[in-house]
Amino acid sequence: QVQLVESGGGLVQAGGSLRLSCAASGLTFSRYVMGWFRQAPGKERELVAAINNSGGSTYYPDSVKGRFTISRDNAKNTVYLQVNSLKPEDTAVYYCAADRSIGIVTTAHRYDYWGQGTQVTVSS
Repeated sequence: QVQLVESGGGLVQAGGSLRLSCAASGLTFSRYVMGWFRQAPGKERELVAAINNSGGSTYYPDSVKGRFTISRDNAKNTVYLQVNSLKPEDTAVYYCAADRSIGIVTTAHRYDYWGQGTQVTVSS
C-alpha cells in the first residue's frame, strides 16, 4: 500500500530553519506531483508548496514565497521542504501529499495520498 512518511518537524525559534522530508513507498514516485500542506488549529489545510513529477516546476503561495523551498529526489522517492526564516504563524502540522495529475494542482481534495503529518512549532 501507499505510504508517505514525514519527518524533520520540531520546535524552533522564530527566524530559524527546518528541513522536512517525506519518504514515499508503494507508488511510482516519479509519476506523482507532490505537495506540502499545513494545518493550524482551527484553520483550513493550506498548500505551502508543490512540485511537479520531474522537479522542473514548483508552486508557492505568497505567504511563504522566498522562505520555503520544495525539492525532490526521485531516485530516493523523497520530497523535501526547506523552511527558513520561520515565523510563529508558521506553526502547524505539515503534511505531504501525492497527486497523479500531469500538472501541479493546488487544492487539497485533488491529492490522492497523504502522510500522517509532522508538527512544526515556532516560538517567538
